[in-house]
Amino acid sequence: MTASASSERARLTFRMERWRSMAGGVIETAANTFLLLIATRVFDLGPWAKALIAAGTSVGLLISPLVVNGARALRLSPSRAVSSLLGLGGASCVVVGLVPHGAVYTAGCVLALLTSTCAIPLMTQIYHDNYPADQRGRLYSSAFMVRIASALAFGWIGGQILGSGPGPGPGGSPATERWRWMLGLFALAFLAAAAAVRRIPSRPLDTGSALHPLQGLRFVREDPVFRNALAAWMLMGFANLAMLPIRVEYLGNPRFGLGLGAAQIAWLTLVIPNAARWIMSPVWGRLFDRMDFFRLRATLNAGFAIGIATFFMSDTPTGLMLGAVVYGISTAGGDVAWGLWVTKIAPPDHVTDYMAVHTFATGIRGVLAPLCAFHAVQSLAPATMGWIAAAMIVGACGFLVPEIRASGARRARERAATAGAAARVAAEAGNGKPPLR
Repeated sequence: MTASASSERARLTFRMERWRSMAGGVIETAANTFLLLIATRVFDLGPWAKALIAAGTSVGLLISPLVVNGARALRLSPSRAVSSLLGLGGASCVVVGLVPHGAVYTAGCVLALLTSTCAIPLMTQIYHDNYPADQRGRLYSSAFMVRIASALAFGWIGGQILGSGPGPGPGGSPATERWRWMLGLFALAFLAAAAAVRRIPSRPLDTGSALHPLQGLRFVREDPVFRNALAAWMLMGFANLAMLPIRVEYLGNPRFGLGLGAAQIAWLTLVIPNAARWIMSPVWGRLFDRMDFFRLRATLNAGFAIGIATFFMSDTPTGLMLGAVVYGISTAGGDVAWGLWVTKIAPPDHVTDYMAVHTFATGIRGVLAPLCAFHAVQSLAPATMGWIAAAMIVGACGFLVPEIRASGARRARERAATAGAAARVAAEAGNGKPPLR
């Protein structure tokens, strides 16, 4: 591929990715807040149904290896496969809006949410193929800023739409009727994202290896760098995901002494962290392009540990806001690192397989961590859980130490080789000889 063709491919990908990110911010609010709010206020669903909806995105991560395998078997390009899945998510939202029944709502929400995450490995392959390696983090983070801004804006808009209070049921007051408009807007977001991805150029996945859903797991055995990185992600990610829902419990449950209102909780768990996340996203994108990944990951781990410990050890507005800011800053770096790190270590033809293993592992901890956390908080104070989580995150750095040392030794050898070559050129020039080519 010529330089001009490669540059045009990157520009088109970035343009379409920004449109997809705008729609993705709307979908993010559905996953994090509004679908559960509708489940409670409109359908009065029980805990198991709400737990299924809350786990929808994690279910998508769990089945991502199946999706990759299916796209490979059907010889679909990643962009076409992702577009089809997002279209299915939009259709699911339409059905949910047309059939106001609790069971249909639950199943439709889970299907829509899993389509938004099960295709992540395919998008990572697109980033690897279409973005230059030295600009990948910057371009990814720039598009992600659009997603964060969209989520902030639609979070306010959706709150206004549903803000009139609960009604008696799915067919009752005007307030409850507005949930259909929300599902319609989510359907449009899915379809807009599908249309944007459809225009991104991509090539079919390599089919040179045996096809089975978890074929990428063999790289965990064969690649020790990948194995150590996954272990670090698992320990750190489990601690982080366990404490994420406990933030609301800590702030809102009078049992822990705070008992804050909904607006205050929203500021501390959504607005402040997302504002810090938006500001710092381009900074972390550039660091990802320039900094050794394992050193970057260790830095992020330290930020998450400090943010969690500060938040859960505080009972004053200043301490809580400081913890929220540090957590948001770290989350900005985590967004970039989580989405792109396999492009640093995976062979070009197996980026999708590496990412499928990573998302599969994320799905496992995404389902298990909140369950463990809500059981633990029945007997442990949130501050104690915060310290345990921070210790787990620091401990995750132990898996990164061998790779940090190896990368440091490799850079030292490269510098020594460069200095030796420069010295030879200088010596040859001093002797009046032309430098060797």
